[in-house]
Amino acid sequence: MSQQYEHVRVAVIGSGFGGLGAAVRLRREGITDFVVLERAESIGGTWRDNSYPGCACDVPSHLYSFSFAPNPDWPRTFSGQEHIRAYLEHVTDTFGIRPHIRFGHDVLTMRWSTDELHWEIETSRGAFTADVVVSATGPLSDPKMPEIPGLDGFPGKVFHSARWDHDYDLRGKRVAMVGTGASAIQIVPSIQPLVAKLTLFQRTPPWVMPRMDRAISAGERWLHRQLPLTGTARRGLLWGIRELQVSAFTKRPNQLGLIESLAKANMAKSIKDPALRAKLTPSYRIGCKRILLSGDYYPALARPNVDVVASGLAEVRGSTVVSAEGEEAEVDAIVFGTGFHVTDMPIADRVVGADGITLAEAWKDGMESLRGATAAGFPNWMTIIGPNTGLGNSSMILMIESQLNYMADYLRQLDVLGGRVALAARPSAVHAWNRRVQDRMKRTVWNTGGCTSWYLDASGRNTTIWPGTTGEFRRQTRTVDLAEYEVVRAPRTLDAGADAASTGAGADAASTGAVAAAVGEESA
Repeated sequence: MSQQYEHVRVAVIGSGFGGLGAAVRLRREGITDFVVLERAESIGGTWRDNSYPGCACDVPSHLYSFSFAPNPDWPRTFSGQEHIRAYLEHVTDTFGIRPHIRFGHDVLTMRWSTDELHWEIETSRGAFTADVVVSATGPLSDPKMPEIPGLDGFPGKVFHSARWDHDYDLRGKRVAMVGTGASAIQIVPSIQPLVAKLTLFQRTPPWVMPRMDRAISAGERWLHRQLPLTGTARRGLLWGIRELQVSAFTKRPNQLGLIESLAKANMAKSIKDPALRAKLTPSYRIGCKRILLSGDYYPALARPNVDVVASGLAEVRGSTVVSAEGEEAEVDAIVFGTGFHVTDMPIADRVVGADGITLAEAWKDGMESLRGATAAGFPNWMTIIGPNTGLGNSSMILMIESQLNYMADYLRQLDVLGGRVALAARPSAVHAWNRRVQDRMKRTVWNTGGCTSWYLDASGRNTTIWPGTTGEFRRQTRTVDLAEYEVVRAPRTLDAGADAASTGAGADAASTGAVAAAVGEESA
């Protein structure tokens, strides 16, 4: 090796909910030989990067938190970015994670060594080797900027919602907001009272339901502190309601018609202009794209200083922005709320597996993994919030905790097998799992609802969403089934001839098979 490597048992990539959750679970499993590699200088992941005006969660606070770290002091039913980030800082310190974090360590490459049975990790501030890598970079970590002709020549300010420039004062400015997703519907009402003119470029209108947000009273917070079971019950109720909604999204999309009627009524309360209402009414089934929650988005769009352009931004000519339908506006700033690299995560280009190909190359026809966690050809590499683990109506923290269960059992199985060993997901198991997922996906609103969403990859395959309940996913990821993996051991050097080597290999394979069978029986 050309440089000095620090060896750890586990390297966790990222310090958002997934990475911090993995770190806490490692410590709870008695594993302290690990690092968390974080490219930024602070923790928080997407809740650090997204600090735009109005940034908040669209999942209730008591459900958008770890079950092992309840927070009785959430100030609102739907928490703002600053409260969620403060919660993550609290979790980091409460569970002693900070000493494990290496800030400013941007991962450049992760390469599997077949000879050494470990990962060689190059970062911007040093190198590591790790027996196991847990990638928790998350799908909402790398902003997507569209290629717009003439954008490079725009004389004003340009930034993405996830890289908000707080030094730029929007007051009195003419602003173009590009996109109408979850970020945009929070940004628009927050900046509308400040700007001189707001031009909203909308390729596809979202379905918007009221956001029933309110302050949580001091009495409620006191009750949750004094009687923690009340907080647990509140969380359980929020979870149960969302579990009951799943069948409409996954099996009976036609049942969502009533929800559409409620969404249209919500719009009609604020949007009186029939022409504007027509622009804002989606033509696809509700739920096909993420249902957005807001109580002030529609009122903001009805204000006289807001124009809604019902097509995307197509061109920039100097300080003039031009829509796909030829509408023009003079602006001082362009804010892109155009989402993230979800189905083409940049981290995949940096992971080189056992066959010498990158994860991006392995996933060139679409992302797929075993139980959302492991990929064929990449031993001892796991991902948190992997392919087909996303949700359309509930809290991702539930899915993260399920994957942490799987991670913990994965590490236990390595301990049981003993020695220098790795688990490699069998291609047949990966394909079988994804075939079942995609078969189930065919009936869902995300595939049949008539929309194009960021849930779909370039080929139109839904590699993002889980087509079931969070409870089902929890059961499917409770333990590792060794029958779905190949057990890989480090090569042994024998002084004997080829026959002895062959005999040794056969004995080793036989003992491996016996261990796998024993563990399989125990799991069953």
